[in-house]
Amino acid sequence: MKWSLEGKWIASGFGLSLLLMGIISIISYQNATRLIISSNKVKDTNEVMKNITDILATLTDAEAGRRGYILYGEQSELKRYYQAMESLDTKVKNLQQQLAEDTYQQQQLTKLKSLIAQRVELSKQSISLKQVGKSSFAIQAPIVTQSNQNRSQIRETLTQMQAREQQLLQISVRHSQDNIRNRMLIEFIGTFLSFAILLGVYALLYQQLVKRQQAEAIQRTLAQEKELSELKLRFFSMVSHEFRTPLSIILGSAQLLSQSNQQWTEEKKLKNLYRIQSSARSMNQLLTDILTLTRAEAGKLEFNPKLMDLEAFCINLIEDIQFCDRQQYTIKFISQGNCTHAKLDENLLYSILTNLLSNAIKYSFPEKSIFLILSCEPQAIFFQIQDNGIGIPPEFQQHLFEPFHRANNVGKIVGSGLGLAVVKKCLELHHGEISVNSEVGSGTSFTVKIPQQLTAKNKLNSQH
Repeated sequence: MKWSLEGKWIASGFGLSLLLMGIISIISYQNATRLIISSNKVKDTNEVMKNITDILATLTDAEAGRRGYILYGEQSELKRYYQAMESLDTKVKNLQQQLAEDTYQQQQLTKLKSLIAQRVELSKQSISLKQVGKSSFAIQAPIVTQSNQNRSQIRETLTQMQAREQQLLQISVRHSQDNIRNRMLIEFIGTFLSFAILLGVYALLYQQLVKRQQAEAIQRTLAQEKELSELKLRFFSMVSHEFRTPLSIILGSAQLLSQSNQQWTEEKKLKNLYRIQSSARSMNQLLTDILTLTRAEAGKLEFNPKLMDLEAFCINLIEDIQFCDRQQYTIKFISQGNCTHAKLDENLLYSILTNLLSNAIKYSFPEKSIFLILSCEPQAIFFQIQDNGIGIPPEFQQHLFEPFHRANNVGKIVGSGLGLAVVKKCLELHHGEISVNSEVGSGTSFTVKIPQQLTAKNKLNSQH
């Protein structure tokens, strides 16, 4: 599969972003792991410090029990002493386990255990003297002095051990803070770089999109110019062809009339005059259609709706067409519903119905009737033109209302291909619609729909 340039940019951008996010994730995981380790160290350090404090408190409690026994001879105080010493042994063992990986603290702990052993021995001597009745101050004084020195040494050792743990605690906290800062910095930098990469890819894609749109716009302009050039060529070809035939008829008929003598019958003279009139009407209709389309395209086609009698208008229109038609096609008018007056543009409506009826006549057979049906509904007015002519092939029906488009079954029937385009433009000003139903060989039916809201007020006025 061949990748486009945009596809390569997108793949590269997303690949770099994913790689960067992967690296950030690994670093973040490592930092999180270090943070967990630091947190565990902080927890362990706090437990060690608590245990050291408990040892000091236990020693104090044991000393208080010993003194109570020496001074008052209470057995409960002696029991308190022994219980404290048993608890002290357990706490020292726990502290030894906690400090197993710290060499300095192990040395301090060894010193502490030696001092505690000395203190236990001094306490035993003091208790033994008390038990044999030798509890006087003079006898106990040397032991008390040694005990005070021992207590000071124990307190100093425990203080050093606490200072060591405080130092370790500060180091662990500092490491945790550094890990948090590093993690935040790395995530920020990674996010910024990912955003920058994606933004760069977007900028490149946008630049390519703009270039592509410009190229497409140039192509559309060239296509429109080509289409316009072809349209102009077709227009001039059509005009030259459509004008040549009626002009030739007019010139030929006029020449025959000018050269005629007294032997010509009146019927022959009228025949040539009719040919001149018919050709002149064809040229006039073609010029009218061209002018209407030109004004519509320029937005200058006038729309002047006035109150008009629909039935009278349709009857007069049929009479005009039949008067000009020498083949005498039968056009039947049918009015359905209460269709009286409406406010429409008479000239535009005349162009609409004239073009549709002219096409019906042009593509029908003389012996067949053509129908103009006027009907009204609450929401719209309908004009329907039906013929029984050659019909329109389905593949040409979608282009019917484009200028210069004609079906391939018209044969030698002359036509400009402008009539239905004129109908469409005139209907647009009325906000109307037109639909077609046709079958080859059976005929065609055009239905014009004009919204009723344009005329409702005028109908009310006409009833008054």
